[in-house]
Amino acid sequence: RRALVTGAASGIGAAIVERLRFDGATVLATDIAPPPKDPLGLWAAHDVASEDDWRRVEALALERLGGLDILVNNAGVVSGQSIEAVSPKVWARTLAINLTGTMLGCQTAIRLMKQGPGPGAIVNICSTTALTALPGDVAYTASKGGVRTLTRSVAVHCAQQGYPIRCNALIPGATDTAILKVLPDATRAHIAATSPLNRMADPAEMAAAVAFLASDECPFMTGAELLVDGGALAIHPGF
Repeated sequence: RRALVTGAASGIGAAIVERLRFDGATVLATDIAPPPKDPLGLWAAHDVASEDDWRRVEALALERLGGLDILVNNAGVVSGQSIEAVSPKVWARTLAINLTGTMLGCQTAIRLMKQGPGPGAIVNICSTTALTALPGDVAYTASKGGVRTLTRSVAVHCAQQGYPIRCNALIPGATDTAILKVLPDATRAHIAATSPLNRMADPAEMAAAVAFLASDECPFMTGAELLVDGGALAIHPGF
């Protein structure tokens, strides 16, 4: 199968690329950041907030892959600013990448997938902040809440139009990526303790969940959210 993964330079995105390739997919990996030393395949520089960049990547997918079967909208940023601190510039850029970028990705995937024999699968990487507020990052929280409901809208639209395209969201819990590895040990331990499993996820565990959502194993699953958080949201906050 032919896949496009955004935000693929590191972390969950890089793990998704590796897993999809292991499963036999041909993957076009994109990121605004430089590629790894060994990108292991097709790579493109890509600002997901840019409609022009999406058109360029769409043309590249057609040229190099001949179409698209899987899109993983993984690219995202955090702002780290509360409602009192956030500036309009930071707010706009965060939503442009996290939410508008996901919307543009869905538009691109639909154009490429709707004419094909199918099945097509869109997987949007969301966040537990779409279910529970993160007071220290209002823009990120708002953007991921938007990704959650955008996923539902895209899924229903494709189904009603008769397109062979499913759209689902992965809601990952705390994952041990580079952004968390630099934190003090005490902070990392606190984050790990939010899960009853008392650890953070490995990026490969999130990639496995994406591989399932993108596979033919769940053909009746669309407009859904797969929560993979180590039970963090299952436990009462008092315990």
